[in-house]
Amino acid sequence: MSSGKVVVCGGGGFIGGHLVADLIRQGHRDIRCIDLKPFDEWYQRFPEVENLSIDLQQLDACRTAAKDAHIIYNLAADMGGMGFIENNRCLCMLSVLINTHLLMAARESGVERYFYASSACVYNADKQRDPNVTALKEEDAYPAMPEDGYGWEKLFSERMCRHFREDFGLKTRVARYHNVYGPHGTWTGGREKAPAAICRKVIQAKMTGRHQIEIWGDGHQTRSFMYIDDCLAGTQTILKSDIVEPLNLGSSELVSINQLVDIVESIADIKLARRYDLSAPKGVNGRNSDNTLIKKYLNWEPGIRLRTGLEKTYAWIWDEMTRIPPSQW
Repeated sequence: MSSGKVVVCGGGGFIGGHLVADLIRQGHRDIRCIDLKPFDEWYQRFPEVENLSIDLQQLDACRTAAKDAHIIYNLAADMGGMGFIENNRCLCMLSVLINTHLLMAARESGVERYFYASSACVYNADKQRDPNVTALKEEDAYPAMPEDGYGWEKLFSERMCRHFREDFGLKTRVARYHNVYGPHGTWTGGREKAPAAICRKVIQAKMTGRHQIEIWGDGHQTRSFMYIDDCLAGTQTILKSDIVEPLNLGSSELVSINQLVDIVESIADIKLARRYDLSAPKGVNGRNSDNTLIKKYLNWEPGIRLRTGLEKTYAWIWDEMTRIPPSQW
């Protein structure tokens, strides 16, 4: 347990909210939680911690965030699923201001450790053209050809963390998240990722009796998906470790989008007619996490099976959808 203040930036978001909850469960009480969104839009909110709604793209706001901080988790970014990333490249790039200003403020405040949430979107696109993908090793980020916009911002911010560590002695740690999902996440509105989107579409078909589903792309594109509990465990372990290089943090359980739909249909006990939108954003053809390094360094890797996590996610989204009118789906 930290003996000083823990700051969670992006704490009103999906991963950040779960991280704050986990820190509270561990007995942490000196927690500062920060997000740009108004409080009523936070995914989870805990009155027993310090909650601030401020814009971390601004240096003064980052100084407020870092004041008296012992540990900073930077999970803050303007992001979403592939539909958002492909259509909002400039907004994604502007998140570079958050990490840059937070690093500056962390250095000024003498922060002990700083965690940066990077992404598998940093990886070279040439290595992700085949659905039968070879799992991505950390070294595959270079030569650089990341996801346009969002991926470039993440790769640049990784380097900024490295140089603040090398030049100024700030203990920075970096994890490359691979498709995190779970309850209390975005499930509608355009920023949701594939697991939540598929759960919503299947539930909608079940509730309305219209037994069909639209799938973005041809359904053959492959991914791995990491349940939120594995993400929390890996994030905190990497922060506390002596590993200075960016590490993959993702499941190595590879599935196609068609297989993802199969699993959710099985959970819902339904079969749907599939319609493929080949013009929709679908991202790279194949991406999976090579966990060789994290197993070597930490003797651990994410291990929660996709079906197990999807059952919990499906149940939560079902509850959300049944408590609001269909017009808000």
